[in-house]
Amino acid sequence: MYEWVFVALIAGAALLYASVGHGGGSGYLAVMAMAGMTPVEMKPAALALNVLVASLATWRFVRAGAFSWKLWWPFALASAPAAYLGGRLALPDGIYRPVVGAVLMFAAWRLFASAARATAMEARVLTPRLAVAIPTGAGLGLLSGLTGVGGGIFLSPLMLMMSWGGARVVAGVSAAFILVNSITGLAGVLHGGASLPADLPYWLAAAGVGGWIGSALGARRLAPVALRRLLALVLAVAALKMILL
Repeated sequence: MYEWVFVALIAGAALLYASVGHGGGSGYLAVMAMAGMTPVEMKPAALALNVLVASLATWRFVRAGAFSWKLWWPFALASAPAAYLGGRLALPDGIYRPVVGAVLMFAAWRLFASAARATAMEARVLTPRLAVAIPTGAGLGLLSGLTGVGGGIFLSPLMLMMSWGGARVVAGVSAAFILVNSITGLAGVLHGGASLPADLPYWLAAAGVGGWIGSALGARRLAPVALRRLLALVLAVAALKMILL
């Protein structure tokens, strides 16, 4: 793949994902897979890009008041060490990819179908019990480290479907969740002997531009309905990537 096309796709993925509070890990993995990169290169690079874009998204959403510490910490508490462990392990693609792809596609359909009722659902916010939030965070953190994504692509639809937060707050919580998981997951990958690609600085620059623009749109300008539909699109793209690539 031509380098400028690759960089443009990285920037586009960062913009789209950051607008819904995601780091873009599954998008970067899709671009890298199309470019013929090996899994050994893809996983640490995707996590490094996630760290940058999730940092920008977290900062934007927190500044906009779209964040809940009370909602975030139970999920993050167990996810960070689990992501480190996942970063040091490998999971057979033949088992993981089709199952996760089907789950993401179902979540995309549910979110898109419920987008029109987003305003009513925003007013009905429930608080997850610690007995549910902590093991859920651990499981998502492990998946994050195993696959090279930040885990928000699983957490966001779950939170919205369970009415654990409004669309904008969920996006802010997911961004911070992804940031923590990506940092610890990357540490696990590097500790396991992996190395970062030499061209990563150029990809980081592209992702930074896309993430800056996308996070600004998501934190202040997009309505709950638009955020849900965008997230549904992101999930559908990620699902197709898991199933087809």
